[in-house]
Amino acid sequence: MENPTRTLNGLGQSLWLDNITRGMLGDGTLLGYRDHKAVTGLTSNPTIFAQAIKSGKDYDASIRAAGHADPETVFFGLAIDDLRRAAAIFEPVYQHTHGVDGWVSLEVSPLLADDTQRTIEQAVALHKQAAVHNLFIKVPGTPAGVPAIEELIFRGIPINVTLLFSPDQYQAAAEAWLRGLERRHAAGLDLDIASVASVFISRWDVKVADKVPTELHNKLGFAVCAQIYARYRALLDSPRVQRLQNAGAHVQRLLWASTGTKDTSASDVLYIENLIAPLTVNTMPEKTLLAFADHGKPERLMPLDDPSAAGTLAQFQAHGITMEELAKVLQKEGADSFVKSWRELVDTVSERMGAAA
Repeated sequence: MENPTRTLNGLGQSLWLDNITRGMLGDGTLLGYRDHKAVTGLTSNPTIFAQAIKSGKDYDASIRAAGHADPETVFFGLAIDDLRRAAAIFEPVYQHTHGVDGWVSLEVSPLLADDTQRTIEQAVALHKQAAVHNLFIKVPGTPAGVPAIEELIFRGIPINVTLLFSPDQYQAAAEAWLRGLERRHAAGLDLDIASVASVFISRWDVKVADKVPTELHNKLGFAVCAQIYARYRALLDSPRVQRLQNAGAHVQRLLWASTGTKDTSASDVLYIENLIAPLTVNTMPEKTLLAFADHGKPERLMPLDDPSAAGTLAQFQAHGITMEELAKVLQKEGADSFVKSWRELVDTVSERMGAAA
């Protein structure tokens, strides 16, 4: 019987889980996803951890043991404990792929999204605290985050660039990665510093659903992705990237994020079946992973250059929707939603610490 997740992986795309809980680490669920559903990595964010800590008592003993520490420090300790266990589960994948795959991700505080220097300092500190070689530090691709990405790559910190929405935002993040590696190369340093660039998709379609006719529903995200994918492939073919590859660098892979279908009238695997491309990652919520494993049809690779994308974007522009302008709004809203989750997270940890006291 065909295994859709294995077929997807065989087409050259990595399938990661966009979730983590202490329960799935302890009961064999994540290990089962690795062994039976071809899951080769994992992403997390403040919302995911907020839900995990609020929804049960798995973290209470660790919170009690933390004593009177700062709640944010306590949270990072909890998250790093979980991600170390997840990283160990994916260590065989990391070894087998020579560091291309098998990664887990930890996000810096969303409160730092507009502070370049503090983002750099926290990312360095978290990477050192975790002491795990297959852990990405997630840094937002905001205007303040872009220079932080360059500096962190130069310092040898593996980075997952998050909160990217548009071709220009993706390009800025990719060029920051490139500059960081070129500085390492000029300094005679090792170039084996991994990175992914995470593009959020479904939020495009949710944002415009009530502003366009039905025939344009769930079309904007794919048109944007087509243009980003074309830029990614052009970047891979560029002399700058190929010179670095020749000196030992891995490429910064493109990662599709926010791939759970929000429109209940659409396919629950819409953003998986239509975004299959080699040398990319698709990180999906657990519900979407299980749906794709059950009835997904990995049949078609994305075209290298989709000529219909520009026409689709023109249709949206006719309804007053401009891609790069809306991308700025989406990035700001995404950052704000992570700040909200972060405050809930810190409040929950603080409450549990108070209850323990």
